[in-house]
Amino acid sequence: MQGLMMNRPLMISALLQHAETNHGDTEIVSRLAVGGTHRYNYAAAAQRSRQLARALLALGARMEDRIGTLAWNSHRHFEIYYASSGMGAICHTINPRLFPEQISYIANHADDRFIFFDLTFVKLIEALVPHCPGVKGWVALCQRSEMPECTVPNLHCYEDLLAAQSDDYEWPEFDENTASSLCYTSGTTGNPKGVLYSHRSTVLHAYGSSLPDALGGSARDCILPVVPMFHVNAWGLPYAGPLTGAKLVMPGPHLDGASLYTLFEEEGVTMSAGVPTIWLGLLQYLQGNKLKLSTVKRLVIGGSAAPPAMIRAFDEQYGITVLHAWGMTEMSPLGTVNTYKNKHLSLPAADRDRIRLKQGRSIFGVELKIVDGDGNELPRDGKAFGDLLVRGPWITSGYYKAEGGNPLRDGWFPTGDVATLDADGYMQITDRSKDVIKSGGEWISSIDLENIAVAHPAVAEAAVIGAAHPKWDERPLLVVVRKPGQDVGRDELIAFYEGKVAKWWIPDDVIFVDDLPHTATGKLSKLQLRDRLREYRFPGA
Repeated sequence: MQGLMMNRPLMISALLQHAETNHGDTEIVSRLAVGGTHRYNYAAAAQRSRQLARALLALGARMEDRIGTLAWNSHRHFEIYYASSGMGAICHTINPRLFPEQISYIANHADDRFIFFDLTFVKLIEALVPHCPGVKGWVALCQRSEMPECTVPNLHCYEDLLAAQSDDYEWPEFDENTASSLCYTSGTTGNPKGVLYSHRSTVLHAYGSSLPDALGGSARDCILPVVPMFHVNAWGLPYAGPLTGAKLVMPGPHLDGASLYTLFEEEGVTMSAGVPTIWLGLLQYLQGNKLKLSTVKRLVIGGSAAPPAMIRAFDEQYGITVLHAWGMTEMSPLGTVNTYKNKHLSLPAADRDRIRLKQGRSIFGVELKIVDGDGNELPRDGKAFGDLLVRGPWITSGYYKAEGGNPLRDGWFPTGDVATLDADGYMQITDRSKDVIKSGGEWISSIDLENIAVAHPAVAEAAVIGAAHPKWDERPLLVVVRKPGQDVGRDELIAFYEGKVAKWWIPDDVIFVDDLPHTATGKLSKLQLRDRLREYRFPGA
């Protein structure tokens, strides 16, 4: 016997319809790539998205066509999200920070039919055109007066396309498992692989991420997605915003500490989300200029492990709750968020610190387990660590065009992370499986060593890699970027580890550099760093 409930498909377009009906006067504010600020509301966004859907149809776009974007966080990018998926096409967000060769590979692999781009990427587009013969049209995200003088063929003006269409358009309904959007992994090894999301997975992810013990957005919030819309759908915030009715603030390309501070204060931002490198820049700007954030209540930090010193600084100096989160492109991306349980509130501060430095508890819809090398599940005791596997309705079952074959292990997706799980469900990443340092047959966590280094007041950024050693196979090598004006030395940093980790964990040497390599999504690239230092040898080894 089946239940007597209406069978309504979960559609991305329904999120915007909901916001238009119930939160039509709530603002969406954008800092534009060409300068200036754009303001409108959900009602206007919904209207323009319907116009864009009609414009796409007029251009010849059809169901399942891939619609590429090379764009910053803005109201126009937001409209593309809804118009392309809503009409049955697939919104393909492309990371402009990738190498041009990677971008052309991605656009061709995805079979993009149209590509929309911000004016900051005109030169990049001109270089891409000869290598993307399958693209039927290119659309500049601007008004007629801003159209660039360039060599791009079949070039359209975004605002002209919309002006030619009415908003008399009814969003179609189709199977909720229909593909909605496409995002490629950052490609630290080999070619990037495409992750193909569905309407169902996207809506469920928006629900899950909005739960109180997840990101907890509401109609009383002003949310600024610092994480780019070209990176895993801005962690789902452009969908969670309309679902909850939150005000959205789109920062455009300006993500430095000064620009973010100004935007936070001017718009009354209450919540934001981004990678640690962004928040480090904001923190240093606040500290250097003796400033406070008057409205921000919580910051979501994900993409890579957040240094404990940063979490404490935002909490203790600025009264801002840091939500430590974890996920992957293959997970839409949210998997865990760190919030306390009631029983933790009465614990001493040191004990609460140990909890909040973990990546957090899985939200409903995400299952976690850790296994050993033979695939045997390990205990949830907070001590045993093994390969982290996940499954759930917004986690990939395979890559676009079956690249790399079937990635699953008995129905579970292997994350590539090494982690612990405790009895309360808190997960802690101890390392990437390829970044764990094996010294004399014993494992050393590079993340733990990096977190200690960053806690030193003179250290801006740090990385630890395993360098070859004739006796121990590998030993930890600390690579440090000093803060401006600081002159900390090798011996001082090594001494800083005393009493914090086992003696055999302490790095054998320290190298000082001007900068560390990062991936196109802002994560520290251990792959590039190891390549830079492949000739390094420990003194006397």
